[in-house]
Amino acid sequence: MSDPLDKATSSAPLTLGEGCLSRYDPDALSPEDGTDFPGAAELWEQELQAAGLQLVVPEA
Repeated sequence: MSDPLDKATSSAPLTLGEGCLSRYDPDALSPEDGTDFPGAAELWEQELQAAGLQLVVPEA
């Protein structure tokens, strides 16, 4: 029986840092990686409201 992972065609984007500080390299990400989420702020606001919380943005 062959290894099912041999057929995998996707791979994780490059990362920066190590351990708890590990994160995806922003320069290595592209729209093909699914990084574009224009509705993220609205979804976050809806989730906060559903939980009975309010977003507080500190003044600059």
